[in-house]
Amino acid sequence: MKLTIERAALLRALAHVQSVVERRNTIPILSNLLMRAENGEISLAATDMDIEIVETVPAEVLRAGTTTVPAHTLYDIVRKLRDGSQVQLETDGLKGTLTLRSSRSTFTLATLPAEDFPALSGGELPHRFSVAADALRRLVDRSRFAISTEETRYYLNGIYLHAAQSSDLPVLRAVATDGHRLARVEMPLPEGAQGMPGVIVPRKTVNELRKLIEEVGAPVGIGVSEAKIRFSFEGATLTSKLIDGSFPEYERVIPQQNDKVMDVPRQPFFEAVDRVSTITSDKARAVKLHIAPKGLVLSATSADTGTAQEEVEVTYSAAPIEIGFNARYLLDILQQIEGDDARFAMADAGSPTLVQDSQDASALYVLMPMRV
Repeated sequence: MKLTIERAALLRALAHVQSVVERRNTIPILSNLLMRAENGEISLAATDMDIEIVETVPAEVLRAGTTTVPAHTLYDIVRKLRDGSQVQLETDGLKGTLTLRSSRSTFTLATLPAEDFPALSGGELPHRFSVAADALRRLVDRSRFAISTEETRYYLNGIYLHAAQSSDLPVLRAVATDGHRLARVEMPLPEGAQGMPGVIVPRKTVNELRKLIEEVGAPVGIGVSEAKIRFSFEGATLTSKLIDGSFPEYERVIPQQNDKVMDVPRQPFFEAVDRVSTITSDKARAVKLHIAPKGLVLSATSADTGTAQEEVEVTYSAAPIEIGFNARYLLDILQQIEGDDARFAMADAGSPTLVQDSQDASALYVLMPMRV
């Protein structure tokens, strides 16, 4: 294999694929990425056996070939090369090495046989559809913060993506929960998604997907089976195994009868919560909301540091209520509200609270209160 490629193009592709590779690997080949040069382009592939990213970029291929090289080492080398430089890659089959030359720099890396590199992308994906990049970005951004990190409840370690009905209209819905908060975001169901199985997309896959969406404007192709999901971009594909488990019946925890409704300006409320919670030092970071028709009073108390209190103007006409929340969870949800006002629907101090954008019903959030 022998080729020349622009540093910027190679670096961008390496940044995507190397992030899949785990730093510590007991299987040496999984520390490497697969390079295949042919027909005026080079494809780079990396996998951890659960996720696979393949990205293709144009290159001046002088001699076609395939090899595998240490992913993180190659990325670090290319990252430190001069901006605007050209990179030449050449393999030596007898020595089992890859030589990288750029300007006055020369690096020689050990390679492993390409035949040993595992393939993840096989298998049929019977359900295929496409989603606008902005819409997919919105689904991911407004739900992933609620993904659980508790490994024992592995079925919560991802986003539940499925077809559903909302006001008799078919929608594609993304749901995530960690037991303390829940995010449910939806968009009109894309053509071809009817009948797709409900799938749980793992947290790592969601994070890699988010990086790839950031740089595209064209629609993203999605293929789904019972065991895998694939996202196809211009020049790149992300294939992932799905979490093998049953997502809980989340609709049962979404309150339907909460009659104490508060509309609050999102940004002033966000800033007030952030300021008041500064006083708290414990992990829970509890803040108390005293809500009455005359306004909202936020307060926090710490045995070590003192107390904090701030008032916020709200629209509220129900009976007064005191309710406590984890400040971090509250801020996470407020960050997802895109409109000017957030709407809080409450029942009492011990029941789940429903939070929505007062101008957008396509996303809703459920937040469990705390004893304060």
